[in-house]
Amino acid sequence: MHPAPAGLGYAAVSRRFAAVALVCLLVADLHVTTLHPLADLARLLGGLVRPDFLAVEIRSVVYTVAFAVLGVGLGVGAGFLLAVPFARSRPVRLACAGLRAVHELFWALLLMQVFGLSATTGILAIALPYAGICAKVYAEIVEEADLSALRVLPPGTGAVSAFLYARLPETAARMRDYTLYRLECGLRSSLVLGFIGLPTMGFYLESAFRQGRYAEAGALLAVFYALIGTRRLWVRGVTLPVLLVGAVLALPPAIGSADVGASLTRFLGHDIVPAPLRTGDPTSPETWARLWAWFAPILTGQILPGILQTLILAQIALVATGLGALLLFPLTARRFAGRLGRPLGRVLLVVVRSTPEYMLAYVGLQLLGPSMLPAILALALHNAGIVAYLMGRHADAIPYRPDAPRGLDLYAYETVPRLYGQFLAYLLYRWELILRESAIFGILGVATLGFYVDAAISELRLDVAVILIAATAALTVAVDALSRRLRRRLRIDDLPTRLSGPQRIPCAEPGGG
Repeated sequence: MHPAPAGLGYAAVSRRFAAVALVCLLVADLHVTTLHPLADLARLLGGLVRPDFLAVEIRSVVYTVAFAVLGVGLGVGAGFLLAVPFARSRPVRLACAGLRAVHELFWALLLMQVFGLSATTGILAIALPYAGICAKVYAEIVEEADLSALRVLPPGTGAVSAFLYARLPETAARMRDYTLYRLECGLRSSLVLGFIGLPTMGFYLESAFRQGRYAEAGALLAVFYALIGTRRLWVRGVTLPVLLVGAVLALPPAIGSADVGASLTRFLGHDIVPAPLRTGDPTSPETWARLWAWFAPILTGQILPGILQTLILAQIALVATGLGALLLFPLTARRFAGRLGRPLGRVLLVVVRSTPEYMLAYVGLQLLGPSMLPAILALALHNAGIVAYLMGRHADAIPYRPDAPRGLDLYAYETVPRLYGQFLAYLLYRWELILRESAIFGILGVATLGFYVDAAISELRLDVAVILIAATAALTVAVDALSRRLRRRLRIDDLPTRLSGPQRIPCAEPGGG
């Protein structure tokens, strides 16, 4: 691998990100406002280690799986179709970027205005962003594959036929592995949707945590981890038809009765249209003057402060994720953890990565009070668990010298320098995802963009909510573009960043891959 351009090496980028995070720390709200956080934490842990499985509502488990299976299935199907023209069609790429830039909780809050608290809301809230994510990832898998079979196709073969007969056979295994990981993400998303009222496990978790029923919360979490840990056993080719049919039959009824047609017409034709444009003449200068007078306070009082707080939270969490990953990855590496410690370390990191950030932040807010601190800890724990788990796999693939040192010297001089490029690739890839979660934490009271979105929806100002969600999506797309540009300039844009599929083994050069 070629070295990075002068002045923009791994160390320089790391120092700049750390420096910005330190500045953000000076202005971030990190206060602990609860009176006895350690006592509350002790009660929480005491309940979690004595789970009350009899209190688990079985229907919530079924609904969690049903929403995940159908939402991911619909998203994967749409993503697969969009992956065919993804590389050649800029409109398709822009549409997919817009879909995945909006968090599933934001999608759910909007869809509730049309479909109410129904299965349709939960399924579409998962399917829409996952379609954009899967289209991008599947297209990348196709581009990275050995496509020599394309050269033997007859002239004039169409794009769809070339994809099905030359590209798909080479990439099917990696797509299957990624789809299985996406189901894990779908289960987390399905759980989190319960925090806004849908009848999944998250609904009962939120109630248990809020009312201090920690034994019930521990049982729900244990069942959830079991679902994720055993997904390779119950998600197989032969079981998929049963899962799909069972998920459809198990869907909950809608809460309340709503005329979807009328709700959709009102939503698209009135609710999300900016108030000055609903009655004014679009060709009149006075209408546009009123529109600016309506938009200006939203921009200065909500969008700009929300963007600033979202960036502050995301920057601190990103650097904290990096520090956490560097500290934790030896737990899963054979050379550091040993034969006995390595499986325990992997189990620990799988549990951490399987716990939704939103839920971690919710619990943190109950223990520490409303500030950025619980959100930072939640993001850092979850994402550090993901990156550390993957880095441990790469560390196991390093061909160490027979006379390699041990302990701290092995870590600092032999391992980290050789993995640092891969580490930055993972971290920059997670940047966009950390930003999406930072925005959504506003629903919990943290003053990011989601705080203003939640307030606007609560006040039925859906036109304002859509403007704020669009600002969130634009910010996410901008950070994603900056991340890709940095990865290209650092010559690490071709390193693997997905959680599943064959991982290329890093070479012996520092930062190589």
